[in-house]
Amino acid sequence: MELTIKQQLSSPGGVLKFLVKHNTIFIFILLVIFSALISDVFFTSVNLSNLLKQVSGIGIISIGMLLVILTGGIDLSVGSMVALLAVTFAILVNVVVLPAAILLTIIIGFGLGSIAGYLVAFQKMAPFVATLALMTIARGLGFIYSKGSPITFKTPGGEFMSNFANNSTLGVPNIAIVFFLIVILAMVLLRYNVFGRLIIAIGSNEEASRLSGIKVNKYKFLVYAISGALAATAAIIVASRTNLGSPNMGMAWELDAIAAVVIGGASLNGGKGTAINTLMGVLILGLIGNILNLLNVPSYPQQVVKGAIIIFAVLLQRFESK
Repeated sequence: MELTIKQQLSSPGGVLKFLVKHNTIFIFILLVIFSALISDVFFTSVNLSNLLKQVSGIGIISIGMLLVILTGGIDLSVGSMVALLAVTFAILVNVVVLPAAILLTIIIGFGLGSIAGYLVAFQKMAPFVATLALMTIARGLGFIYSKGSPITFKTPGGEFMSNFANNSTLGVPNIAIVFFLIVILAMVLLRYNVFGRLIIAIGSNEEASRLSGIKVNKYKFLVYAISGALAATAAIIVASRTNLGSPNMGMAWELDAIAAVVIGGASLNGGKGTAINTLMGVLILGLIGNILNLLNVPSYPQQVVKGAIIIFAVLLQRFESK
């Protein structure tokens, strides 16, 4: 039976273990406090709104990455898929009605993810190799279909999506609401649905899951397909924010998504991770970028900071497992 918080804190070394176990939340709180101390504008509605808008796209693909990582896999293709699908959505929104453009983009994303899922689950290709190949192909197709130039929205449907993506409801950016809804769905899926429990079981011990009758290949296939559909959702949001689809979108987003999942405490070996902690990981990355921007730190040093944080998060996982 899981120990209560009081029991955890009263045990030998309990406070330290408790802090390590819930390090994601404590890091998030400390970053919020630090941000408020260094900048008077941090808690302004404009800054908080911009922060949520900036993390929403990466946050959505991070949820898909979480599902893949829970099975012990990895998806390097999501950033390039965002670029290809943003171009795809921009093309579609100019030639078909908006609902059809959205639906077709998500279906195409699901299909692209299914290719990676098929290669990994049924052809036993290493996830790194399969998704690396798809990453290259998707980015190349994005440049081919767009002829290397951004495609702008030119229809009322495109204008509607642009307004939706750049406006708020009750003070919360609409695209952040979409992200939060996806997080809630993932929480329900992982905690209360058989599908979620099975993918965690597969990541914990694939061979034991197979011997117990679980259709391992089916579920490994599905997580990549879902990751592709979420990449399409992120692409629609990103393209709508800027009113165009560009093959340069989503650069290195796969790395940010992996970082968010790992910072959130998920194990790259599979079987461990939650949607709420991934949300915290996404917000922590966003806060770090926001802090550095407020301090006028150039973008390149920000990559160094992100890398250091990933190392720190993995070391904390190792300490926690002892």
